[in-house]
Amino acid sequence: MRSFLLDALRKGKATIKPPAPGTDALEEIARALGERARQRLGRSLAIREIDAGSCNGCELEIHAVNNPVYDVERFGLKFVASPRHADVLLVTGPVTWNMREALLRTYNATPEPKWVVALGDCATNCGVFAGSPAVVGPLADVLPVDLHVLGCPPPPIEIVKALLALMETQA
Repeated sequence: MRSFLLDALRKGKATIKPPAPGTDALEEIARALGERARQRLGRSLAIREIDAGSCNGCELEIHAVNNPVYDVERFGLKFVASPRHADVLLVTGPVTWNMREALLRTYNATPEPKWVVALGDCATNCGVFAGSPAVVGPLADVLPVDLHVLGCPPPPIEIVKALLALMETQA
């Protein structure tokens, strides 16, 4: 233990530079999404994230969408705790048998208009979980899906682009 402590003191802080946010592209996309949501819904876009059995890789990217680097809430996108307040259900992971009923109840509790987004390869085609006895199947086998976002996991900018595409196509 002492050697680890001395080694850490000798090497100093382990820091890395923050990721370049690409502020121009992100701001343009997020602003367009916020404006389109206000035109379509008359208010901000409310998103309910649901983990249907993922490895949490997609959740990390969803959290990044809300972190200070991306901070999409300033453009009118907000994540809500209740499906009763949601416009979009953002589902990650393949649907497991343990989450199937909860997912269906969440979908039924979401008011119209509502959209379902399958986020990541696992929600789209089960990804690395394909063939597992714990998995019902991809999200489209359980709910009607309006948009598939591929990637393992998709980066935050792609998540925002996908939500903009959803608003544009559902006009």
